[in-house]
Amino acid sequence: MMGSVNEDIRQYILSEFLPGETASNVQDDTPLRTSGILDSMATLRLVGYIEERYGIEVEAHEASVDNFETVGAIASFVAGKGGATS
Repeated sequence: MMGSVNEDIRQYILSEFLPGETASNVQDDTPLRTSGILDSMATLRLVGYIEERYGIEVEAHEASVDNFETVGAIASFVAGKGGATS
């Protein structure tokens, strides 16, 4: 189940923020925030997408570098919030 969340998030990041990039360039451990792939506005858009897609609420303090630095961290965060993949 976790793999599909990772893949879903990876595809969203690629299509929204890195058009033309190949999926292999965004690994589960690729830094997204500290590398500059996601700025604060992009992170807000990603949070909105995750809330809508997985039916969870992300508190402001939860949208931190800890939770949103990598695809793997985001997927773990979604799983920890009980996000559904319907």
